[in-house]
Amino acid sequence: MDAVVRFTNQSQGKDRIFRAAQYACALSTYILRNHSERKDLVAKLKSLESSMSAGRKLLRLGNTVNSIAAAKRSMRLPDRALCLSLTAANASRALYFLLDNVVWARSVGLIRNIDKERWSLNSSRCYFLSLVMSLSRDVYVVLQLMAQRARDKQFRQKMEAHLSESCEVAEAVVPQLDAFLFLLLESLKSHPAVALDVLKNACDLFIPLDRLGIYKSNPGVVGFCGLMSSVIGIVTLLEPKLTLKP
Repeated sequence: MDAVVRFTNQSQGKDRIFRAAQYACALSTYILRNHSERKDLVAKLKSLESSMSAGRKLLRLGNTVNSIAAAKRSMRLPDRALCLSLTAANASRALYFLLDNVVWARSVGLIRNIDKERWSLNSSRCYFLSLVMSLSRDVYVVLQLMAQRARDKQFRQKMEAHLSESCEVAEAVVPQLDAFLFLLLESLKSHPAVALDVLKNACDLFIPLDRLGIYKSNPGVVGFCGLMSSVIGIVTLLEPKLTLKP
């Protein structure tokens, strides 16, 4: 298993580059869809998007094992909230990759007697659950950071100064809401890894929401959100200190 995990870790960079290219093509196709003089370019972009998607599925064949290993590690976390959310997220991700691999095998003709659409929907459901649990972890971490900041005497003085300077805004809105937003933004600003993880997971959430019909958007929104999350993934891979741990 360790050899498979090492191999999939090495292929993550390629997968994220392919993913960024795939969603960039999807976004460009949506933007150019009404330009009749760009029909050839749109067709090429659609073909490239399909090729990138197929290439990513091939690169992710071993990711199920990687996610299972991550679930085993998260089960040993002493914090119960982190243990539950991360284990559920990793287990859901492992099932998502497994189902996605079956869909890929059906697409290339290795498996024939399955309902591709049903398996694809089940894969999207697992992906959706994984993102929900990942966002739950993010919310828990953010609340912990906010609680720590709120106990800091210097930060409380800074917040009081902010509220006194923007008293007109605070009166127009709600003083408690203004204080909460200030505390939230300052907590995220001081921990960019958390902020990036929240943004990445929030962007990714639009993909299964649209696929499952829970919140229908359009290919442009899906392409933009997928591109944003892919760029964040590449940045966190290049700068490990921006990766949220555990």
